[in-house]
Amino acid sequence: MKSSRSLALVSLFAALMAVFGLIPKIDLPLGVPITLQTLGVMLAGCMLGPKRGFQAILLFLGAVALGLPLLSGGRGGLGVFMAPSTGYLIGWPFGAFVTGWMMNLLPGASPRGAAISAFIASALGGLLTVHAFGVVGLVKMANLTWAQAFFGTLVFVPGDLIKCVLCAMVVHTVARGVPDWHFGGRVLK
Repeated sequence: MKSSRSLALVSLFAALMAVFGLIPKIDLPLGVPITLQTLGVMLAGCMLGPKRGFQAILLFLGAVALGLPLLSGGRGGLGVFMAPSTGYLIGWPFGAFVTGWMMNLLPGASPRGAAISAFIASALGGLLTVHAFGVVGLVKMANLTWAQAFFGTLVFVPGDLIKCVLCAMVVHTVARGVPDWHFGGRVLK
């Protein structure tokens, strides 16, 4: 992929994360809100592959760290990295990487196959990887026990599974409309 096109796609998906931040968050007593931005992590990995997906989310988090209020609820600045949700935020680029990596490994020779692969890749990267980082963050930042953090993060799983389905639907649509799209770094045939 040419570097200018690559830069444009990375920037586009960082901007998509910001757009998902416009959707209001749902606050939970755990200190970690429910947002739509995890869907952006999944889409970045599936659509851009591991390297560019990682870069897109890292670019987004860099803008947040600089103070831009791009997180759901208009949050931004270094303070958001000192909250109970820190682990999830740090896990986002790694979730995009794992999602893209899995998308590259899984079969996807048809739009339906790409959608199934996107669901599996999103569940492993956007859900499992991000939540693993989230649990560590809850233990370190919210002083929860490992059991409390693990069971606390389970509240997000049903919604994240819905996001995996939405990601698969987007991938299916793109695979039908743009059959030569490079999902996870490969070309569908």
